Amino acid sequence: MATTTRTLDLPGATVTYDVREPAHDGGHAPLLVVGNPMAADGFDQLVPALDDRLVVTYDPRGTGRSRPVAADALLTVDRHGEDLHAVARAVGPGPFDVFGSSGGAAAALAWAAGHPGEVRRLVAHEPPLTALLADRDVAVRAQADIVDTYRRAGFGPAMAKFLRLVFATEPLTEDFLDQPDPDPAEFGLPTEDDGRRDDLLLGTSLAVMPVWEPPLESLRAATRAGGPQVLPAVGAGSLPGEMAYRGAVALAEALDVPVVVFPGDHGGFARHEWAPDNDPAAFATRLREVLAC
Repeated sequence: MATTTRTLDLPGATVTYDVREPAHDGGHAPLLVVGNPMAADGFDQLVPALDDRLVVTYDPRGTGRSRPVAADALLTVDRHGEDLHAVARAVGPGPFDVFGSSGGAAAALAWAAGHPGEVRRLVAHEPPLTALLADRDVAVRAQADIVDTYRRAGFGPAMAKFLRLVFATEPLTEDFLDQPDPDPAEFGLPTEDDGRRDDLLLGTSLAVMPVWEPPLESLRAATRAGGPQVLPAVGAGSLPGEMAYRGAVALAEALDVPVVVFPGDHGGFARHEWAPDNDPAAFATRLREVLAC
């Protein structure tokens, strides 16, 4: 696939995105693939298998090649959604199919609700929609504690708490908050503070995303009017009690649509040492099937 890298000057940031022309045109809608806080290179194993359509990936502001941004900027979900709108307008023409992973799925929901004419189908793969969960109060406090830990003690202690949270498979209770702090070394994480505070996930995303309310009524209205079809999705290798899995299920229930199952885990589109059984080619095949429905 021939790739062109472009930049887009937006309020407060210059965003970098990639446009990949198909090896052969299959007559499909253009596809925008987005993660958050993961940058475009997180999809390097998936995108080559989608060579029958134009594919757009990008680095969300604050990540990768789009990192320069004011240190005190509050990178909200809606701001990321408007960035997607701007990238789509720059690429044109739409409407776009969208695959959103994790926080990228939340940003894509904001985009689809605000600009429904630009989105055809949106696969929202395991979005961390804390506001839709029954245990949201505890979950919000747990994530706020992670942000506080990061600002106070740095990456290792905060990431250890984050991993403990995302791998929890039972609804969160007050007992979860009362646990002793996990040892970063047990997760293979650094125990010393390197002084950096520029991690988008730990420093910003966990401060804003848990309290973000998905625009459900706008999405319902847009769908009724023939706008975007939202397809909540989970990984077959994920555990049903995990927060991101539950976020997808809660979104499906709120929109009264079925949950779509993909191969692999939360990041099933990439194989790596922690997930050697993930199969990006199988994931791409499933994505083609879902977008063709």
